[in-house]
Amino acid sequence: MNRSSKLKFDKIGYWSELKLDIVREYAKAYSTILSAQKNLFHLYIDAFAGAGIHVSKTTGTFVAGSPLNALYVEPPFREFHLIDLDGKKLDTLRELVGDRKDVHLYEGDCNEILLNQVFPKVKYENFRRGLCLLDPYGLHLNWEVIETAGKMKTLDMFLNFPTMDMNRNALWKDPDKADATAVSRMTAFWGDDSWRNIAYATDRNLFGFPEKELNEIVAEGFRQRLLKKAGFKYVPKPIPMRNSRGAIVYYLFFASHNSTASNIIEDIFKKYETRGVH
Repeated sequence: MNRSSKLKFDKIGYWSELKLDIVREYAKAYSTILSAQKNLFHLYIDAFAGAGIHVSKTTGTFVAGSPLNALYVEPPFREFHLIDLDGKKLDTLRELVGDRKDVHLYEGDCNEILLNQVFPKVKYENFRRGLCLLDPYGLHLNWEVIETAGKMKTLDMFLNFPTMDMNRNALWKDPDKADATAVSRMTAFWGDDSWRNIAYATDRNLFGFPEKELNEIVAEGFRQRLLKKAGFKYVPKPIPMRNSRGAIVYYLFFASHNSTASNIIEDIFKKYETRGVH
């Protein structure tokens, strides 16, 4: 019995389906524009590709994941680079993709694979461009990847900013009691420990703990890092993705060096911003 036969498909909420719709709509616009530029070679990169399909919590039916959505975009991307740490999920994705020479699958840590194997294929001087989806399951991404993507100046990037994971594990009301491993992951994701100055106000509450800032304050602090530290030229305000109780699960960021790309995603975000509110 192969590994994929034992796989249980991830169940996703409507906020994840919303994200898939947003990424798919932008990917089509992106590929249409880049395909018209005959001197450019454009790639699709998915760092947490998964099995390629999910199960909707809302309907119980199968939902195509981001890699399959990208594969069906017309006009097509020239190459696809799909990564996942879970071998079972990658086996299922491999079966769905079939024997396509334009699709490259990687099993392992995306932090290493992106920097060492994939990003070098998207060099500016080689007239390469790419759309990169960084959609971690939590705080499982290193800032070095994000900063490298920004400084390459060849990538448009979607990024899942995992607010709920941060709040559950790292951004506690009493920061001294937060799990050390979770705090370390937060620092790795943010790039340094300056997140503490953003996430906590200098004022202290009645219990002597620093006041924890609102989610939107933390997200805005990260948006400024994408602009000033990673060097992206355009980072529109992210769209908050909410669960059935209205709580923010994560913010979906977009970053680019192209004003047209920014305008397109702002229109898409505006169209979808109320669809995640039930």
